[in-house]
Amino acid sequence: MLVCGCALLFLAAGGTQATDWPMFRGGPGLIGVAEGNLSEKLEVIWTFKTGGAVKSSAAIIQRRVFVGSTDESIYALDAAGGSKLWSFKTGGPVESSPLVLEQKVFVGSSDGCLYALHVSTAKQAWKYETGDKILGSPNWIKSGEKFSVLVGSYDFKLHCLDAATGKTNWVYETGNYINGTPGVSDGKAVFGGCDGLLHVLSLAEGKQIKEIEAGAYIAGSVAMADDRAYFGQFENEFLCVDLKKGEKAWSFHDRNFPFYASPALTKDRVVFGGRDKLVHCVNRSDGKPLWSFATRGKVDSSPVVCGDKVIVGSEDGRLYVLSLSTGKPIWSYEIGQPIDSSPAVADNRVVIGADDGNVYCFGLKTAK
Repeated sequence: MLVCGCALLFLAAGGTQATDWPMFRGGPGLIGVAEGNLSEKLEVIWTFKTGGAVKSSAAIIQRRVFVGSTDESIYALDAAGGSKLWSFKTGGPVESSPLVLEQKVFVGSSDGCLYALHVSTAKQAWKYETGDKILGSPNWIKSGEKFSVLVGSYDFKLHCLDAATGKTNWVYETGNYINGTPGVSDGKAVFGGCDGLLHVLSLAEGKQIKEIEAGAYIAGSVAMADDRAYFGQFENEFLCVDLKKGEKAWSFHDRNFPFYASPALTKDRVVFGGRDKLVHCVNRSDGKPLWSFATRGKVDSSPVVCGDKVIVGSEDGRLYVLSLSTGKPIWSYEIGQPIDSSPAVADNRVVIGADDGNVYCFGLKTAK
């Protein structure tokens, strides 16, 4: 039996707690919702300088932060003070966000390889080579006692690997690049690609359940909840697809700019950024607009919802905290260089990277 979801994260990650953020968007469904609450005024707790732009989004677990850099390295940092615990050199820039699972860090590289590293030592457990670069982040599934890792590649394929050994379980081929992270829910993997299709697969065998026309290529990741998939595409449309019916439930179009960022899903809202320089919030049931917030740059950073707040970066060089109910700004911090990385939120702190090469941790200095 395949099992997926946040309830398993404690077992899966060997001690994960509800306040951890062990992978891109927080969990297998990629819904971008964090536990806890954030202060209305955040402070810089620490920064860590890498040798390149930080487009990777962080994983936070067991008081460690894991993040990649375009300097071709993966870093493990102390979550309390930001000091380096270890680094590991790959053969290319690392834009993929790490997944922490079963005491290993799984992360892709532009060298075309998925790496499995031991959490404490960075010793390589295994390396799996695809046919092209990996920019999206890995996801995970469990079948019986066996964990597997899913990752898409620019070789047009979604790869499913044994998490312990790196040996392949199955490979599913599409018609073009896979740029995002596959969403996992209810025994299915759902992802888009540059072939303009939404792919729905059975996790047990890697067999196609459905292919759904998206109208344009899908560069971001797909969020999943209640047998619906939520995602943006490059012909300026944000879509909600009913996976049972295999058809569009609703669509949102505002202006003629693509959607690259992945959405955050709450019980009744969907929040996403666009290359129209806006953060949008729409009704989850029908896609009707509720509010929008204007930044001064493209919003390729994927927003995270924590309590009654939305956290998101922009290419205008600012990190924003917005009211979930109204979209009004609560707080912002100017880094000064574009933020393509997406926030990781855990233990009432925000960790995010920027093109200036720094990893930033925001919170309250008085907080533990």
